[in-house]
Amino acid sequence: MTEKTTTPKVILEVKGVSKQFPGVLASDNVNFDLREGEIHALLGENGAGKSTLMNLIYGLHRPDKGDIIVNEKIASIHSPNDSIALGIGMVHQHFMLIPVFTVAENVMLGDETVKRGSLDRAAVAARINEISKQYGLDIDPNAIVGDLPVGLQQRVEIVKTLYRHAKIVILDEPTAVLTPQEAEDLFRIMHDLTARGVSIIFITHKLKEVLAVADRITVMRAGRVINTVNPAETDSAQLANMMVGRQVILTVDKQDHEATEEILKVEGLSARDQRDLETVHNVSFSVRGGEVFGIAGVQGNGQTELSEALTGLRHPTSGKVTIAGKDLTGKPPRSITEAGLAHIPEDRQRHGLVLSYSITDNMALCDYYRPPFSQHGVIQPKALDENARKLIQAFDVRTPSAFVNAGKLSGGNQQKVIVARELSRPVKLVIANQPTRGLDVGSIEYIHSEIIKMRDRGVAVLLISAELDEIMALSDRIAVMYRGQIVAVVETKNTTREQLGLWMAGAHVETA
Repeated sequence: MTEKTTTPKVILEVKGVSKQFPGVLASDNVNFDLREGEIHALLGENGAGKSTLMNLIYGLHRPDKGDIIVNEKIASIHSPNDSIALGIGMVHQHFMLIPVFTVAENVMLGDETVKRGSLDRAAVAARINEISKQYGLDIDPNAIVGDLPVGLQQRVEIVKTLYRHAKIVILDEPTAVLTPQEAEDLFRIMHDLTARGVSIIFITHKLKEVLAVADRITVMRAGRVINTVNPAETDSAQLANMMVGRQVILTVDKQDHEATEEILKVEGLSARDQRDLETVHNVSFSVRGGEVFGIAGVQGNGQTELSEALTGLRHPTSGKVTIAGKDLTGKPPRSITEAGLAHIPEDRQRHGLVLSYSITDNMALCDYYRPPFSQHGVIQPKALDENARKLIQAFDVRTPSAFVNAGKLSGGNQQKVIVARELSRPVKLVIANQPTRGLDVGSIEYIHSEIIKMRDRGVAVLLISAELDEIMALSDRIAVMYRGQIVAVVETKNTTREQLGLWMAGAHVETA
């Protein structure tokens, strides 16, 4: 956190702003301000109104009432072009880059420099080099963006905002896909930016990061600003309480537990993606009952294809998958589910739910064809209703009715429906892929506790997550995946975040 000796001037102020969508008051009389040269963090649960507020500032929506004031003047913002003209830039969580273009071509896109009828790449490259040197960004303007690691791609997005003379930069979940080392590098860049007068709005759900880098923290809940605090005067527990409205247990209560027999065995598994490129190469590991085996890695290193090959959503090209001694290589999802698999998929809406079906029907997707849900081929509505009511209560699914369509639920409650369905069955193996992605601290606390309950019952758990803190908190053993291969397997107690981060970035070090 950077100390400020005097209070800098306010360069952005949101005053009494409200925004109504059908059935939802997304912003309710919101007041927020940003000072020159500060990092102002914005925290809140899913649906708290953070994204709506940023979209109003960036011109993607217009407020129903209230004012947005930039440099002490009421701003008329109708589109992102208006925001950019006012010196506001935004780095989205999912980068807006064209992989086959160079850095210079991506940076100038929409603001092209032309000389004698052709793109003046040399002039743009010179400007990028100037910006890179000024802010310590170290970007090659002639590099192909698709060849750059994620951390450098993010730098390209930051350069894009500075190229357009942004003095206010909105960073939306900027560390979601970074290794610990890349995140530390980003924080250095953020401080370099603010030291030169740039102001940053930092949106994240990672409380430790907020406390480490922010000058001020604003917490939102249900479309309202709850409080604005200084990091020195608060802590993670207090911030989580403000976000959720109740006490949240932030640490995972995990006792030592003896692992039992081998449940999942993966031998020499390879798989290809939809482009027919091999993204999983000769992967081998095993998971025992009563343990959580975590797979860490920056997103896009083969974790998705590995998970799909294990759960029957993708045919492996070679290798063998065994669950509880039964060869299930290349078998369809139903056969693997019947062998004792519970699957919390990476994409809950695509692979976990039928959004147009009711909660009742979604709760029985794995077993609807079996008794008691089906008798002699006839669905039993009463049994389905009883099952749904029981699971809604047991797994704290927030819904007015079991007959609400799954697509109407919040992300956290959609995830709870999947967890309730999958973990309420008698299973031997749980494969949980990004189980808390996009969830708020309250839902994360709940999902973590359910995973540990399964482990303590003797179930084998394979956890795949890009969140290194999550991997370290839940796992008994950790494998690191890099470019489709397992490059290290260690016991959690024998490693550090820094060591895992190095392996995630491709620094192959032999393990003991």
